[in-house]
Formats: sequence, structure tokens, C-alpha cells
Amino acid sequence: MLRRFLSLALLAVLTGFAPVAMAQEPVVPGFQDPNVRLVRPNLSDRTRLRFLTVTDFPPFAFIDSRNRLTGFNVDLAREICAVLNLLDRCQIQALPFAELDAALSAGYGEAVMAGLPPNVERRKSADFTRPYFRLPARFVALNDGALAQRSDVTMIERLAGQVVGLVDGTAHAAFARTYFDDARLRLFPTQDEALAALSAKDGEERGEVAAVFGDGLSLSFALQQREMAQRASFVGGPYLSGTYLGQGLSIAVARGDDDLRDGLDYALRSVKQSGKFDELYLRYFPIGFY
Repeated sequence: MLRRFLSLALLAVLTGFAPVAMAQEPVVPGFQDPNVRLVRPNLSDRTRLRFLTVTDFPPFAFIDSRNRLTGFNVDLAREICAVLNLLDRCQIQALPFAELDAALSAGYGEAVMAGLPPNVERRKSADFTRPYFRLPARFVALNDGALAQRSDVTMIERLAGQVVGLVDGTAHAAFARTYFDDARLRLFPTQDEALAALSAKDGEERGEVAAVFGDGLSLSFALQQREMAQRASFVGGPYLSGTYLGQGLSIAVARGDDDLRDGLDYALRSVKQSGKFDELYLRYFPIGFY
């Protein structure tokens, strides 16, 4: 899953000022530009619309306790089919991630919804929709710590001289070296070890780092754990960078299938405008990371 996280996100860097309280309603992101004119193409002659995905990309696509394929992407694919009046011809098939490119090229499916990075090589055989999801980087800090309490100044100012935990070798660590040079960066082998350094060790003793910086989605999972949720929360952010964190989750189609690509873009915006996208986000991401 991490290999996909490190290839996703947006083009600009945003700096937040106030800590995000876990008791607040999650902020639902929106990625569809309402000013872009999208025309609904006629896809009535399509005999099927098969989405290809994976089983090891939770919460986007995974096998649930009843052995069913489920997840945000799976439900979103069904909503897309409903908008395009293709529910009776809608199929969702899971394959190993390494087989997705060949399956799309061979016509085994019409669309891939599994976080395929739209790199130069892949664009030789596939086209991509506009991004429908982006994964930001976030800070997590102790609720009673200085970073969470100092909401009167920017996050950059709060970080000056503070020790920030990062996972070694990640795009988030590279991003932090560039943008948070006033902070003291400490590298850890895993996110769990970085978060352990954030938590107090014995009684009221402070942790070894003032904050942990990393993938917002995986950090939101950590904050769902009861002990962590009582002690820590997101502060600042979100931070998004096309240069360091990628371009976002898009749907891949066979190169030259412009009608389907345009139809998917149209459907994605319609799902957002109808409120269904927000409903799915709140269902699969109970602790929002925006």
C-alpha cells in the first residue's frame, strides 16, 4: 500500500494555521473544478464497463469479513455506472497490481481504478481521467503539546527548533527537508516507531519528538486507535505537492478511448455534485485527513 501512497497528491503546498480537533466533522475534499465544461458522451452502445482493481489497497479496495470485494473505489465505480446508465453492464474485477497494465492493454477491462501512477511510460498505452482523490501529508502532535496549543502562529513558526519524526526514505521525508528546514528532523524505520516516539514513555514524561509528519491517510488510521486518539490529533496542513507526492488517484482507460475517459470525468463530477462522493468519504474515512 505504501508504494501507492508515495505516488499520490496535488500540485501546491498549503500551510494550515489551526489544529484539527477530532470531535469536529471531517472536512470533505473536493477535486472537481466546477468551471471546467464537461459534456456527457453517449456510451449507450457499450456492451459492458468493467473496472479493474485490486484487493490489497484498503480502504479503497479490499476483501471484507464476508469475503466480498469492497472499498471506496468499488462503491465509487458503482456510482459512476449509475450516472452513465450502465449499471446493468457494470462489472468490477480484482487482479494483482502487477497484472493491471497488461489486462487493460489486452481489453480484459475498460478502466483501471487502483492507483496506477500516470507516468510517462504508462501514458504510452493508457489515458487518465482528472484526479478524483489526492492524499495529503499531515502532522500529528500531542493534544497538550506546544504545536497543538499555539494556534496563534503559522505551522512553520511553530516548527522552529522542534523535533519532527519522519519515516526514512519516504517522499514525505524529502518534502520535509525542503520545506521545514527550521525543524529538527529525526528519521525512523517505520511510522509506528515514529508515533511511539511521539507518545509519552512513562507517566507524564514527554515523548522524543514533538510531531510526526507523513501520509495523512495512514496517520488517520493510527488516530482511530483509542489510546492514540485520546492523546494526539492532526495539526496544521494539509500539505500537497505534485513534485514530491504525485498527481493523485485517477482512472486509467485504454489510450485513445476518449469517449470513455470523458464519460468518467463527467460521472465523477456528477457524483460529487450529488453528494454521493461526500457520503462515501465519510463512510470510509471516519477521521478525515483534510
